[in-house]
Amino acid sequence: MQRLLRESLDGFAADLGGTKIAAARVARGIVEERLQTATDGKAGPDAQLATIAGLLQKLGHAPGAPLGVAVAGRIDGEESWHAVNRGILEAVQGFPLASALERIVGAVTCCNDAAAAAFAEAHFGAGRGCRHFAYLTVSTGVGGGIVLGGQLIQSQNGLAGHVGFVSSPFGRNACGSGRYGTVESTAAGRAIAAEAAAQGHAEADARAVFAAAAQGQAWAEAIIEGSAKAVATLIADLATILGLDRVAIGGSVGLADGYLDRVRTALAEEPELFRVELARAELGHDSALLGALALQRLQAG
Repeated sequence: MQRLLRESLDGFAADLGGTKIAAARVARGIVEERLQTATDGKAGPDAQLATIAGLLQKLGHAPGAPLGVAVAGRIDGEESWHAVNRGILEAVQGFPLASALERIVGAVTCCNDAAAAAFAEAHFGAGRGCRHFAYLTVSTGVGGGIVLGGQLIQSQNGLAGHVGFVSSPFGRNACGSGRYGTVESTAAGRAIAAEAAAQGHAEADARAVFAAAAQGQAWAEAIIEGSAKAVATLIADLATILGLDRVAIGGSVGLADGYLDRVRTALAEEPELFRVELARAELGHDSALLGALALQRLQAG
């Protein structure tokens, strides 16, 4: 089982997600400087890449320096970029990401953001010591990555690891992928806000729903419990298929106060055979950055 040392990471990384674009300069596995700006979900891919290039320039990146870039969406075997969730990135479909980046910033390794975070957590964070590990991010959407025997599971079509798009017994609506009844459609931050609106709380986003639950409001607690149950069922399914040793949960919803405990409570209702150790993701907003650079190091040999 191949393991990487965090101290071996030197270079630059960028992370383009649904809400923010971040870039960092990394030395010996430590983020020395980090810059970020809001993502314009309606902007085309050229504009998104120009933003990444601008952040990297401010950090002192020069062509030829090690660089890993993580993005929301699919990266296929030809390193083309496709938005899977059109509600997050509207204008990205079949864009030649790697070659476009190489023209403006030099050699680069590209990957999905949740997959990069999973790889970093597996090697440097909550997955240390595990042979088979999964990372779930519960945020605006629901994503993830799977690391078996130290290796990130990837596929030619780039869909591997998009676990939020699998069916859920609790799902009733469509999610951004176009599928109905998925984990994302009931567990994600957008789903939490949509359910709150359906119950007459139109101004409540996911943060407000959590705040209402903390104040003891039953409607809010029921919505969050529904999200946690959908995630717990997903975890039991993944444990069944993959024989996981541990699952780490991250993301703005996943790391919200009390959410992991709710998932643990729901998972405890499963038969013992289908339970798996749960952990809080450890690397925070640096996970995708560190993972993208680690994958670049692995590819460079």
